[in-house]
Amino acid sequence: MILNVKFIFLIICLFTTHVHGQPMVITTTAQYEQSVNASIKNKLIDLKKFIPSLLLDLKYATKNNFTKQKLYKKATTTYLRLDAALALLAIQKTLNEQGYGLKIFDAYRPYAVTKLMWDIIHDERYVANPKNGSGHNKGTSVDLTIVKLSSNTELDMGTGFDNFTELAHHTYTPKLDAAVIFNRTLLKSTMEKFGFKSLETEWWHYAWVSTEKYDVIDLSFKQLKCKVL
Repeated sequence: MILNVKFIFLIICLFTTHVHGQPMVITTTAQYEQSVNASIKNKLIDLKKFIPSLLLDLKYATKNNFTKQKLYKKATTTYLRLDAALALLAIQKTLNEQGYGLKIFDAYRPYAVTKLMWDIIHDERYVANPKNGSGHNKGTSVDLTIVKLSSNTELDMGTGFDNFTELAHHTYTPKLDAAVIFNRTLLKSTMEKFGFKSLETEWWHYAWVSTEKYDVIDLSFKQLKCKVL
């Protein structure tokens, strides 16, 4: 039987990125749409539209980050997979009842950006090794903090975002005062209550715990803008 040319092209598109031990990577909007058609759980959700009360401070859309480069072009929002976004909505509502809210530093991250970060840091405590892809590349990890609703000011977490020292570790408490420990505990307990898991070396980083097998995505924010809710 002679295979249809279009079918052969599709097979090539699906498997060309899964070579030399690298993860499967979605590199076209057509591939992304195909994954969503296969399962609605694969859908990336525009967090600003889905949870309008969220505050966004997308560090990698500016030069105010450890690379001193603007890594995200045309980024005015960010994204998470459907189930993770639903959990984040529940977290926002829970914190709102206590007079707090969430500020997002980062969520979805194109795979190409992770590779660039790895070239700079090359330390798996703080940057994912591209050979595996990261939760950010899959739309399942989020970097965030808590703010007071009355003033939109961030709670004191002891360090800023992307502080690559032991002071940012969850277990490094000797030099942290009681208020900082309380604030970190509030963030951690609330995130974990709704299904996220903390990263020991970064108080701001949380990964959605799921049995779903999500592909790594390498689409720009411009490409995603017209493709997600």
